[in-house]
Amino acid sequence: MNYLIWDFDGTLGYRSGMWSGTLLDILESRMPGHGRTIDDIRPHLRSGFPWHNHHLINPPDRPADEWWGGCHALFTKAFLALGVPPAEAPRLAGLVRHAYTDVTRWRLYDDTLSILDALSALGWRHILLSNHVPELPLILHHLGLEPRFLSVFNSATTGCEKPHPSAFRGVLDVMEPGANVWMIGDSMVADIRGAEAAGIPAILVRGEDKGGVIAIVEGSRR
Repeated sequence: MNYLIWDFDGTLGYRSGMWSGTLLDILESRMPGHGRTIDDIRPHLRSGFPWHNHHLINPPDRPADEWWGGCHALFTKAFLALGVPPAEAPRLAGLVRHAYTDVTRWRLYDDTLSILDALSALGWRHILLSNHVPELPLILHHLGLEPRFLSVFNSATTGCEKPHPSAFRGVLDVMEPGANVWMIGDSMVADIRGAEAAGIPAILVRGEDKGGVIAIVEGSRR
């Protein structure tokens, strides 16, 4: 059996501006004339998310409120660093969840569905492995991706963040022995090196040295 393990964010779909863009959206709606740019925000979000501590395994099936609660201090600190008054920063931090998970802000890359469907026609089965928020299933449903995947492994649910080996082992455990498996993602560290450390060949896409997915996975079958 042939399987492709896909990353989601930055590989198949995206939210414009990602996390920094989300905070910028909130600033623009709540504090017009703030004068900050997305480049001002990015440095304040480079640590503090669960995937930045990928060496730790969290309990599986944590309540969504608990997951987001763990990020509240990060968002508050970022808003404070951007000049938001101390009395306002926690309130703006509480708006991040709704803004980030607004499904209307999420998009698929132009070639996502055509590539998935072409590979399915060639006999490949798709599994999603993503470091993401608890609301990922709602985003996937909105984008029409749900029917194209056999299983979805979301770190907010499993507690395992890529590139931790357990994130990949959990996916391999649902496959039959000897299956032909490739990982596809946009992060050299989380997707490519993480997969290879678990014995899974990997393809980097939408980044430097990216490969052609169909050509490579078809070549693997010859």
